[in-house]
Amino acid sequence: MKRKLITLTLLAATAIAAVAAKPIKAPAGGKKISNELIGIFFEDISSSADGGLCAELIQNGSFEFSPSERDGWGPGTAWRSVRPGHSLGYIEPKQQDPIHPNNPNYMRLNIERVGHYYDYNGWTGVGIQNDGYDGILLKAGEKYDFSVFLRNPDGKDKEVRAVLVVQGRGFRAQPTVIADTTFTVSGKEWKKYEYTLTAAQDCPNASFQLLSLTTGVMDIDMVSIFPQDTYKGHGLRKDLAQALVDLNPKFMRFPGGCVVHGGGDGFWDTYRWKTTVGPRETRRGIKNTWGYHQSMEMGFFEYFQFCEDAGMEPLPILPCGVSCQGTNGGWNMRTQAQDVVPMEDMQEWADEALDLIEWANGPADSKWGKVRADAGHPEPFNLKYLGLGNEEKITPEFEERFKFIYDQVRAKYPEIVIVGTAGPGSHPGNGDYEEGWKFATQLEVPILDEHYYEQRNYFLTSRQYDNYPRDRKTKVYLGEYAAKDKKLIDALAEGLYLLHVERNADVVVMTSYAPLFARKNTNNWNPDLIYFDNERPFLTCSYYVQQMFGQSSGDYYYGDCVKFDRADDNLLGQSVVLDTQSRKLFLKVCNAGENAAKATIDLSRFSGFKSVTKTTIKGLPDDENGFDAQPIAPVTESVKLKSKATLDVEPYSITLYTIAL
Repeated sequence: MKRKLITLTLLAATAIAAVAAKPIKAPAGGKKISNELIGIFFEDISSSADGGLCAELIQNGSFEFSPSERDGWGPGTAWRSVRPGHSLGYIEPKQQDPIHPNNPNYMRLNIERVGHYYDYNGWTGVGIQNDGYDGILLKAGEKYDFSVFLRNPDGKDKEVRAVLVVQGRGFRAQPTVIADTTFTVSGKEWKKYEYTLTAAQDCPNASFQLLSLTTGVMDIDMVSIFPQDTYKGHGLRKDLAQALVDLNPKFMRFPGGCVVHGGGDGFWDTYRWKTTVGPRETRRGIKNTWGYHQSMEMGFFEYFQFCEDAGMEPLPILPCGVSCQGTNGGWNMRTQAQDVVPMEDMQEWADEALDLIEWANGPADSKWGKVRADAGHPEPFNLKYLGLGNEEKITPEFEERFKFIYDQVRAKYPEIVIVGTAGPGSHPGNGDYEEGWKFATQLEVPILDEHYYEQRNYFLTSRQYDNYPRDRKTKVYLGEYAAKDKKLIDALAEGLYLLHVERNADVVVMTSYAPLFARKNTNNWNPDLIYFDNERPFLTCSYYVQQMFGQSSGDYYYGDCVKFDRADDNLLGQSVVLDTQSRKLFLKVCNAGENAAKATIDLSRFSGFKSVTKTTIKGLPDDENGFDAQPIAPVTESVKLKSKATLDVEPYSITLYTIAL
């Protein structure tokens, strides 16, 4: 009898859960809107990938830095030779018989003499040292995966020590060993060696040394140290990845941005996805648009994997045979510097798009699906969106090449939603904007990507999308935007603008703030959404506003539920959004002014408030989160709320009421 009672109780609980999970019907008066409005845009700018989201701890581990990327750089950048114990020898970069043509450089150790073990208390050998990115952060008890490719051209076995150390201070001071391993390297052919290192203590600024304890010649390439504790075990720095997941984004656009169509020196360094998805030793690093080396440790495979792990739709952007008009200072020239691929060579660029779709969605036995499967993902990624081009000037040459790729993708994969570009400076009246929209409308491009960065006053006062036509088939993706500062008042201006976007989310179907990340002291652009150092991320005021909107997405908008006591005040804004799937109602009110306001609400068409939480972001207009202080953060509390009520709206605040129905 007791077992029967337990079974009935479980069945009843299951039935209740099923009822609770059942979507609700949207009450009358709502407008159907996009439920993918808030996403993120990742570009490798300001060291966002290497030294950032990619958890790799070694800098220039493949020795591919080059003076073509930055004056004074070379294969040995970020490395130095070390010869403890009065050892003798030297290092030299080489290119003969590399591991792979995409990875031509490696480092040769010439070990002439290894010092006696009693020197420096046993610290000896000839080798190389890397300090990572402003030091290597280690945590006591944590495990780190070390790997390296080695060979012995002289055929002589070598005893090798890999060690993470803290440098001692003062004359003859011995480094403190944090973790190490010793192993034997044999053979004249490249071989990969892999070991696990366990940190004996916390250390914010460790160095890595690879030392040969045997004389002769040894070649080194692809030095790597990854913490085992990464986001879902897939190689991304856990705290930075979690900061993105906490935004609750519905999609991620990648890899750029201007990164998409080259670093400004010609098509030789254009981002090509096919060289980013294989084994890491086969990937081709390139000059980054923003003035540094891009290793491709984080390539298209990692981007797609992260999207899957975080529940985001991937939105890859591909070049379409046209360079950035900013090439070689073109932004400052009287005539733009856009370069183009000859039309007779354009099939290669169209194949990039077609093959990417097969790589992402094709079966494991297809040509490109097999590449995905061999990398460890036999199931398709289920790609839905594909972007072609980024901010290119809308010239006849661009239009011809875009159409060449667009037509082939539409013919072979009609289910893929193509995202085009409205060019740089996407405002009505701008020549590229007008021509971009005309061209997209003619082709019936499903979504067009608009970009603009403005002073806060633009976002406080502009209501651009109220005037967009409702009858055209092409929708808007606001792919890059931000106020040009990172104070609270700027974040509130962006919040007001997003309330305007929500009101027009039948036209604007996707948005993403930009740029996303910036490493401390390396930022190419300001402001950014998240700043970080080796130890932690620093979340801006804008981050918390973006998070609030990401947490309040829905599929119906109601514009007649809230009235302010100052109806003509453009520093006040509101929205009411219903998510029929989660059975949640979201009420947001924003006041970017210095005077308090009152809002009268009528939510009586939504019955049965089960619970209400109130989340508020507020402060002084010039408050700003930084590395030294973070005065702004959301405060959440449970509250009572009647369907008809008057709310006090504080100055310089934005508030979200989350109502469970």
